[in-house]
Amino acid sequence: MVKLFSYRGRSLEELKKMSLEEFSRLVKSRTRRALKRGMTEQQKKLLEEVRKNPSKFHKTHARDMIILPEMVGVRFGVHNGKEWVNVIVTPEMIGYRLGEFSIPIKKVKHSAPGIGASRGSKHIATK
Repeated sequence: MVKLFSYRGRSLEELKKMSLEEFSRLVKSRTRRALKRGMTEQQKKLLEEVRKNPSKFHKTHARDMIILPEMVGVRFGVHNGKEWVNVIVTPEMIGYRLGEFSIPIKKVKHSAPGIGASRGSKHIATK
């Protein structure tokens, strides 16, 4: 059984037909405020590129870009400070920001003792 997507009671097709103002009434207050204030030049340029060619892979540093319904299905390369992380936008991501799907922090992995460590610290029990 296929689960139909709905965002606040609206289908994806209905969301795509809405204007930005109508859509902003559905999202949470923080996102609504950001949309009301307007987008930055970088965000406007990215949205224009997506509208022009949605099948293309778009690289961006705009981690604060709010995911809009028209961005569903588009592939992004979001920079996390070191590398480009591939993000394919799904309907469940609507209303979030691109940076939330490109985590900049990795888990710390410790290896052998570094330079200057004592010889005894090499033989620490694992349990």
